Amino acid sequence: MAPTHVLRCCQRGLAWIPVIFIALVVCWSYYAYVVELCIFTIPSFAEQILYLVFFHISFIMFVWSYWMTIFSKPSNPSKEFCLPKVEKERYEKEERPETQQEILWRAAANLPLYTRTGAGAIRYCDRCQVIKPDRCHHCSACDMCVLKMDHHCPWVNNCVGFSNYKFFILFLAYSLVYCLFIAATVLQYFIKFWTNELPDTRAKFHVLFLFFVAAMFCISILSLFSYHLWLVGKNRSTIEAFRAPVFRTGSDKNGFSLGFRKNIAEVFGDQKKYWPLPVFTSQGDGLTFSSRLVNTVDAEQATVNMQPEPSKSTGDVQGLASPLGETENCLLPNDQHSNNTDHLANDTLKSAESETITISMESES
Repeated sequence: MAPTHVLRCCQRGLAWIPVIFIALVVCWSYYAYVVELCIFTIPSFAEQILYLVFFHISFIMFVWSYWMTIFSKPSNPSKEFCLPKVEKERYEKEERPETQQEILWRAAANLPLYTRTGAGAIRYCDRCQVIKPDRCHHCSACDMCVLKMDHHCPWVNNCVGFSNYKFFILFLAYSLVYCLFIAATVLQYFIKFWTNELPDTRAKFHVLFLFFVAAMFCISILSLFSYHLWLVGKNRSTIEAFRAPVFRTGSDKNGFSLGFRKNIAEVFGDQKKYWPLPVFTSQGDGLTFSSRLVNTVDAEQATVNMQPEPSKSTGDVQGLASPLGETENCLLPNDQHSNNTDHLANDTLKSAESETITISMESES
Protein backbone atom coordinates (compact mmCIF):
# COMPACT_ATOMS: atom_id res chain seq x y z
CA MET A 1 0.00 0.00 0.00
CA ALA A 2 2.75 2.45 0.95
CA PRO A 3 4.83 1.98 -2.23
CA THR A 4 1.69 2.57 -4.33
CA HIS A 5 0.94 5.79 -2.46
CA VAL A 6 4.52 6.99 -2.89
CA LEU A 7 4.40 6.14 -6.59
CA ARG A 8 1.23 8.16 -7.09
CA CYS A 9 2.74 11.13 -5.29
CA CYS A 10 5.79 10.94 -7.55
CA GLN A 11 3.61 10.75 -10.64
CA ARG A 12 1.62 13.80 -9.52
CA GLY A 13 4.84 15.71 -8.89
CA LEU A 14 6.32 14.78 -12.27
CA ALA A 15 3.10 15.82 -13.99
CA TRP A 16 3.85 19.44 -13.08
CA ILE A 17 7.13 19.46 -15.03
CA PRO A 18 5.55 20.61 -18.35
CA VAL A 19 3.68 23.39 -16.53
CA ILE A 20 6.85 24.52 -14.76
CA PHE A 21 8.69 24.49 -18.09
CA ILE A 22 6.05 26.72 -19.70
CA ALA A 23 6.11 29.05 -16.70
CA LEU A 24 9.90 29.41 -16.89
CA VAL A 25 9.78 30.11 -20.63
CA VAL A 26 7.08 32.75 -20.12
CA CYS A 27 9.03 34.42 -17.29
CA TRP A 28 12.19 34.50 -19.41
CA SER A 29 10.26 35.89 -22.40
CA TYR A 30 8.90 38.65 -20.18
CA TYR A 31 12.39 39.61 -19.03
CA ALA A 32 13.89 39.36 -22.51
CA TYR A 33 11.18 41.48 -24.12
CA VAL A 34 10.68 44.15 -21.44
CA VAL A 35 14.25 44.57 -20.21
CA GLU A 36 16.60 43.45 -22.95
CA LEU A 37 14.55 44.57 -25.96
CA CYS A 38 12.42 47.53 -24.88
CA ILE A 39 14.75 49.11 -22.31
CA PHE A 40 18.25 48.29 -23.62
CA THR A 41 17.73 47.91 -27.38
CA ILE A 42 14.87 50.08 -28.68
CA PRO A 43 16.08 53.71 -28.85
CA SER A 44 12.69 55.41 -29.35
CA PHE A 45 10.79 56.15 -26.15
CA ALA A 46 7.43 56.30 -27.97
CA GLU A 47 8.09 52.91 -29.54
CA GLN A 48 8.96 51.49 -26.14
CA ILE A 49 5.69 52.68 -24.60
CA LEU A 50 3.62 51.41 -27.53
CA TYR A 51 5.25 47.98 -27.46
CA LEU A 52 5.01 47.67 -23.68
CA VAL A 53 1.30 48.55 -23.57
CA PHE A 54 0.24 45.96 -26.14
CA PHE A 55 2.70 43.41 -24.77
CA HIS A 56 1.29 43.62 -21.25
CA ILE A 57 -2.31 43.35 -22.50
CA SER A 58 -1.55 40.12 -24.36
CA PHE A 59 0.61 38.89 -21.49
CA ILE A 60 -2.13 39.43 -18.86
CA MET A 61 -4.82 37.75 -20.96
CA PHE A 62 -2.51 34.84 -21.75
CA VAL A 63 -1.54 34.26 -18.10
CA TRP A 64 -5.13 34.70 -16.92
CA SER A 65 -6.55 32.11 -19.34
CA TYR A 66 -3.66 29.74 -18.68
CA TRP A 67 -4.24 29.99 -14.93
CA MET A 68 -7.97 29.31 -15.30
CA THR A 69 -7.30 26.29 -17.52
CA ILE A 70 -4.91 24.79 -14.99
CA PHE A 71 -6.83 25.39 -11.78
CA SER A 72 -10.43 24.86 -12.92
CA LYS A 73 -11.49 21.60 -11.34
CA PRO A 74 -13.02 19.13 -13.85
CA SER A 75 -16.77 18.66 -13.45
CA ASN A 76 -17.95 15.21 -12.38
CA PRO A 77 -21.30 13.38 -12.71
CA SER A 78 -23.88 14.28 -10.07
CA LYS A 79 -25.25 11.89 -7.46
CA GLU A 80 -28.30 11.03 -9.52
CA PHE A 81 -26.03 9.07 -11.88
CA CYS A 82 -24.77 6.87 -9.04
CA LEU A 83 -26.41 3.51 -8.52
CA PRO A 84 -28.58 3.17 -5.42
CA LYS A 85 -26.93 1.21 -2.65
CA VAL A 86 -29.10 -1.88 -3.14
CA GLU A 87 -28.65 -1.90 -6.92
CA LYS A 88 -24.94 -1.31 -6.53
CA GLU A 89 -24.56 -4.35 -4.29
CA ARG A 90 -26.55 -6.48 -6.72
CA TYR A 91 -24.46 -5.24 -9.63
CA GLU A 92 -21.18 -6.08 -7.87
CA LYS A 93 -22.35 -9.55 -6.84
CA GLU A 94 -23.77 -10.38 -10.25
CA GLU A 95 -21.40 -12.19 -12.61
CA ARG A 96 -23.55 -12.38 -15.74
CA PRO A 97 -23.19 -9.32 -18.00
CA GLU A 98 -26.81 -9.64 -19.16
CA THR A 99 -28.15 -9.31 -15.62
CA GLN A 100 -25.77 -6.43 -14.92
CA GLN A 101 -27.14 -4.60 -17.94
CA GLU A 102 -30.69 -5.16 -16.71
CA ILE A 103 -29.74 -3.50 -13.42
CA LEU A 104 -28.21 -0.56 -15.30
CA TRP A 105 -31.23 -0.20 -17.58
CA ARG A 106 -33.56 0.00 -14.59
CA ALA A 107 -31.34 2.54 -12.86
CA ALA A 108 -31.04 4.66 -16.02
CA ALA A 109 -34.74 4.59 -16.86
CA ASN A 110 -35.35 8.15 -15.62
CA LEU A 111 -31.95 9.60 -16.56
CA PRO A 112 -31.48 11.86 -19.61
CA LEU A 113 -29.26 9.45 -21.54
CA TYR A 114 -29.19 9.22 -25.32
CA THR A 115 -25.77 7.73 -26.04
CA ARG A 116 -24.77 4.09 -25.69
CA THR A 117 -21.72 1.90 -25.97
CA GLY A 118 -20.75 0.41 -29.31
CA ALA A 119 -22.82 -2.67 -28.41
CA GLY A 120 -25.85 -0.56 -27.46
CA ALA A 121 -25.42 -0.97 -23.68
CA ILE A 122 -25.57 1.61 -20.89
CA ARG A 123 -22.25 3.40 -20.42
CA TYR A 124 -21.06 2.60 -16.90
CA CYS A 125 -17.75 3.35 -15.19
CA ASP A 126 -16.64 0.51 -12.94
CA ARG A 127 -13.85 2.67 -11.55
CA CYS A 128 -16.04 5.57 -10.42
CA GLN A 129 -19.16 3.39 -10.10
CA VAL A 130 -21.42 5.85 -11.91
CA ILE A 131 -23.56 5.75 -15.01
CA LYS A 132 -21.80 7.99 -17.49
CA PRO A 133 -23.79 10.99 -18.72
CA ASP A 134 -23.68 11.81 -22.41
CA ARG A 135 -20.20 12.92 -23.58
CA CYS A 136 -18.68 11.94 -20.21
CA HIS A 137 -15.52 9.82 -20.15
CA HIS A 138 -13.15 8.46 -17.54
CA CYS A 139 -9.72 10.13 -17.45
CA SER A 140 -7.04 7.69 -16.35
CA ALA A 141 -4.60 10.50 -15.54
CA CYS A 142 -7.07 12.34 -13.28
CA ASP A 143 -8.65 9.02 -12.16
CA MET A 144 -12.19 10.41 -12.42
CA CYS A 145 -15.10 10.70 -14.83
CA VAL A 146 -15.09 14.13 -16.50
CA LEU A 147 -18.15 15.80 -18.01
CA LYS A 148 -17.81 16.49 -21.74
CA MET A 149 -14.22 15.36 -21.63
CA ASP A 150 -12.09 16.59 -24.53
CA HIS A 151 -8.62 15.33 -23.57
CA HIS A 152 -6.05 15.37 -20.80
CA CYS A 153 -3.47 18.06 -21.53
CA PRO A 154 -0.02 17.59 -19.96
CA TRP A 155 0.85 21.25 -20.64
CA VAL A 156 -1.82 22.36 -18.16
CA ASN A 157 -1.69 19.21 -16.00
CA ASN A 158 -5.45 19.08 -16.07
CA CYS A 159 -8.28 17.41 -17.88
CA VAL A 160 -9.90 19.66 -20.47
CA GLY A 161 -13.66 19.29 -20.34
CA PHE A 162 -16.93 21.08 -19.68
CA SER A 163 -15.62 23.23 -16.81
CA ASN A 164 -12.58 24.69 -18.61
CA TYR A 165 -12.91 24.09 -22.36
CA LYS A 166 -13.60 27.77 -23.00
CA PHE A 167 -10.53 28.68 -20.94
CA PHE A 168 -8.44 26.23 -22.95
CA ILE A 169 -9.57 27.77 -26.25
CA LEU A 170 -8.76 31.26 -24.96
CA PHE A 171 -5.42 30.02 -23.66
CA LEU A 172 -4.53 28.85 -27.17
CA ALA A 173 -5.81 32.09 -28.69
CA TYR A 174 -3.94 34.45 -26.36
CA SER A 175 -0.77 32.37 -26.43
CA LEU A 176 -0.88 32.61 -30.22
CA VAL A 177 -1.42 36.40 -30.03
CA TYR A 178 1.39 36.66 -27.48
CA CYS A 179 3.86 34.79 -29.67
CA LEU A 180 2.82 36.55 -32.86
CA PHE A 181 3.20 39.97 -31.25
CA ILE A 182 6.68 39.11 -29.95
CA ALA A 183 7.81 37.66 -33.28
CA ALA A 184 6.47 40.64 -35.27
CA THR A 185 7.99 43.34 -33.07
CA VAL A 186 11.31 41.55 -32.52
CA LEU A 187 11.85 40.76 -36.21
CA GLN A 188 13.45 44.08 -37.21
CA TYR A 189 15.91 43.99 -34.32
CA PHE A 190 16.57 40.31 -34.97
CA ILE A 191 17.65 41.26 -38.51
CA LYS A 192 19.80 44.15 -37.24
CA PHE A 193 21.60 41.92 -34.77
CA TRP A 194 21.97 39.18 -37.38
CA THR A 195 23.49 41.59 -39.93
CA ASN A 196 25.67 43.28 -37.29
CA GLU A 197 23.93 46.62 -37.65
CA LEU A 198 23.70 46.71 -33.86
CA PRO A 199 26.70 46.13 -31.61
CA ASP A 200 27.15 42.82 -29.82
CA THR A 201 25.70 43.20 -26.37
CA ARG A 202 24.08 40.96 -23.82
CA ALA A 203 20.72 41.75 -25.43
CA LYS A 204 21.77 40.13 -28.71
CA PHE A 205 21.43 36.58 -27.39
CA HIS A 206 18.04 37.29 -25.81
CA VAL A 207 16.64 38.98 -28.92
CA LEU A 208 17.81 36.25 -31.31
CA PHE A 209 16.63 33.43 -29.09
CA LEU A 210 13.36 35.22 -28.33
CA PHE A 211 12.45 35.38 -32.02
CA PHE A 212 13.23 31.69 -32.61
CA VAL A 213 11.20 30.57 -29.59
CA ALA A 214 8.23 32.79 -30.47
CA ALA A 215 8.20 31.62 -34.10
CA MET A 216 8.47 27.97 -33.05
CA PHE A 217 5.55 28.23 -30.61
CA CYS A 218 3.51 30.13 -33.20
CA ILE A 219 3.67 27.24 -35.64
CA SER A 220 2.76 24.58 -33.10
CA ILE A 221 -0.02 26.58 -31.42
CA LEU A 222 -1.57 27.70 -34.71
CA SER A 223 -2.25 24.14 -35.85
CA LEU A 224 -3.72 23.13 -32.48
CA PHE A 225 -5.81 26.29 -32.22
CA SER A 226 -7.20 25.84 -35.74
CA TYR A 227 -8.13 22.25 -34.99
CA HIS A 228 -10.04 23.16 -31.83
CA LEU A 229 -11.84 26.00 -33.59
CA TRP A 230 -13.01 23.42 -36.11
CA LEU A 231 -14.17 21.17 -33.26
CA VAL A 232 -16.12 24.05 -31.68
CA GLY A 233 -17.83 24.80 -34.99
CA LYS A 234 -18.82 21.13 -35.30
CA ASN A 235 -19.70 20.78 -31.59
CA ARG A 236 -17.38 17.81 -31.14
CA SER A 237 -14.78 16.91 -28.58
CA THR A 238 -11.42 15.45 -29.51
CA ILE A 239 -12.65 12.03 -28.37
CA GLU A 240 -15.79 12.33 -30.52
CA ALA A 241 -13.70 13.38 -33.51
CA PHE A 242 -11.80 10.08 -33.36
CA ARG A 243 -14.75 7.92 -32.23
CA ALA A 244 -18.27 9.05 -33.13
CA PRO A 245 -20.83 8.91 -30.30
CA VAL A 246 -23.35 6.07 -30.51
CA PHE A 247 -27.03 6.98 -30.24
CA ARG A 248 -30.10 4.76 -30.20
CA THR A 249 -30.14 4.83 -33.99
CA GLY A 250 -26.40 4.17 -34.33
CA SER A 251 -23.21 6.20 -34.40
CA ASP A 252 -23.33 9.76 -35.70
CA LYS A 253 -20.37 12.15 -35.61
CA ASN A 254 -22.72 15.14 -36.06
CA GLY A 255 -25.23 14.02 -33.43
CA PHE A 256 -24.60 17.00 -31.15
CA SER A 257 -24.22 19.60 -33.88
CA LEU A 258 -26.92 22.28 -33.67
CA GLY A 259 -25.62 24.64 -36.33
CA PHE A 260 -22.54 26.84 -36.37
CA ARG A 261 -23.91 29.70 -34.24
CA LYS A 262 -25.48 27.47 -31.60
CA ASN A 263 -22.36 25.32 -31.46
CA ILE A 264 -20.23 28.37 -30.66
CA ALA A 265 -22.78 29.65 -28.13
CA GLU A 266 -22.72 26.31 -26.31
CA VAL A 267 -19.03 26.84 -25.49
CA PHE A 268 -18.78 30.65 -25.21
CA GLY A 269 -22.31 31.58 -24.17
CA ASP A 270 -24.94 33.93 -25.58
CA GLN A 271 -23.38 37.26 -24.58
CA LYS A 272 -20.56 38.07 -26.97
CA LYS A 273 -19.05 40.69 -24.65
CA TYR A 274 -17.86 37.86 -22.38
CA TRP A 275 -16.36 35.72 -25.13
CA PRO A 276 -12.81 37.21 -24.89
CA LEU A 277 -12.74 36.95 -21.09
CA PRO A 278 -11.67 33.74 -19.31
CA VAL A 279 -14.82 33.60 -17.17
CA PHE A 280 -17.21 30.67 -17.30
CA THR A 281 -20.12 31.38 -19.68
CA SER A 282 -20.69 27.97 -21.29
CA GLN A 283 -24.29 26.85 -21.64
CA GLY A 284 -25.83 23.91 -19.80
CA ASP A 285 -24.80 21.86 -16.82
CA GLY A 286 -22.51 19.36 -18.54
CA LEU A 287 -24.91 16.50 -17.79
CA THR A 288 -27.38 16.92 -20.64
CA PHE A 289 -26.83 18.24 -24.15
CA SER A 290 -29.15 19.21 -26.94
CA SER A 291 -29.01 16.91 -29.92
CA ARG A 292 -30.63 17.03 -33.31
CA LEU A 293 -31.27 13.28 -32.99
CA VAL A 294 -33.11 13.32 -29.65
CA ASN A 295 -36.51 14.46 -30.91
CA THR A 296 -36.24 12.23 -33.97
CA VAL A 297 -35.38 9.19 -31.89
CA ASP A 298 -38.18 9.84 -29.39
CA ALA A 299 -40.68 10.25 -32.20
CA GLU A 300 -39.54 7.01 -33.82
CA GLN A 301 -39.84 5.13 -30.54
CA ALA A 302 -43.31 6.55 -29.94
CA THR A 303 -44.35 5.44 -33.42
CA VAL A 304 -43.06 1.95 -32.83
CA ASN A 305 -44.69 1.63 -29.41
CA MET A 306 -48.06 2.91 -30.58
CA GLN A 307 -48.08 0.99 -33.86
CA PRO A 308 -51.02 -1.49 -34.04
CA GLU A 309 -50.81 -5.08 -35.21
CA PRO A 310 -50.95 -5.34 -39.04
CA SER A 311 -53.65 -6.92 -41.22
CA LYS A 312 -56.60 -6.23 -38.87
CA SER A 313 -58.35 -3.42 -40.70
CA THR A 314 -57.95 -0.93 -43.50
CA GLY A 315 -56.13 1.47 -41.15
CA ASP A 316 -53.67 -1.30 -40.30
CA VAL A 317 -52.62 -1.59 -43.92
CA GLN A 318 -51.92 2.11 -44.08
CA GLY A 319 -49.90 2.02 -40.83
CA LEU A 320 -47.44 -0.71 -41.85
CA ALA A 321 -43.70 -0.16 -41.43
CA SER A 322 -41.85 1.36 -44.34
CA PRO A 323 -40.17 -1.85 -45.67
CA LEU A 324 -43.57 -3.61 -46.05
CA GLY A 325 -45.14 -0.45 -47.44
CA GLU A 326 -42.47 -0.28 -50.17
CA THR A 327 -43.07 -3.92 -51.09
CA GLU A 328 -46.76 -3.30 -51.17
CA ASN A 329 -46.34 -0.29 -53.43
CA CYS A 330 -44.21 -2.29 -55.84
CA LEU A 331 -46.60 -5.27 -56.04
CA LEU A 332 -49.92 -3.45 -55.96
CA PRO A 333 -50.01 -2.24 -59.57
CA ASN A 334 -49.12 -5.72 -60.91
CA ASP A 335 -51.86 -7.34 -58.83
CA GLN A 336 -54.43 -4.84 -59.94
CA HIS A 337 -53.47 -5.36 -63.57
CA SER A 338 -53.65 -9.11 -63.35
CA ASN A 339 -57.02 -9.22 -61.48
CA ASN A 340 -59.15 -6.41 -62.81
CA THR A 341 -58.05 -3.06 -64.19
CA ASP A 342 -61.57 -1.59 -63.92
CA HIS A 343 -61.93 -1.80 -60.11
CA LEU A 344 -62.85 1.35 -58.17
CA ALA A 345 -60.73 2.87 -55.40
CA ASN A 346 -62.53 0.93 -52.68
CA ASP A 347 -62.03 -2.36 -54.46
CA THR A 348 -58.35 -1.50 -54.90
CA LEU A 349 -57.93 -1.12 -51.15
CA LYS A 350 -59.56 -4.48 -50.58
CA SER A 351 -57.26 -6.13 -53.11
CA ALA A 352 -54.29 -4.61 -51.24
CA GLU A 353 -55.49 -6.29 -48.04
CA SER A 354 -55.86 -9.65 -49.76
CA GLU A 355 -52.43 -9.21 -51.32
CA THR A 356 -50.90 -8.62 -47.88
CA ILE A 357 -52.37 -11.89 -46.67
CA THR A 358 -51.06 -13.66 -49.80
CA ILE A 359 -47.53 -12.36 -49.19
CA SER A 360 -47.65 -13.56 -45.60
CA MET A 361 -48.82 -17.05 -46.65
CA GLU A 362 -46.07 -17.34 -49.25
CA SER A 363 -43.33 -16.23 -46.85
CA GLU A 364 -44.47 -18.75 -44.21
CA SER A 365 -44.40 -21.61 -46.70
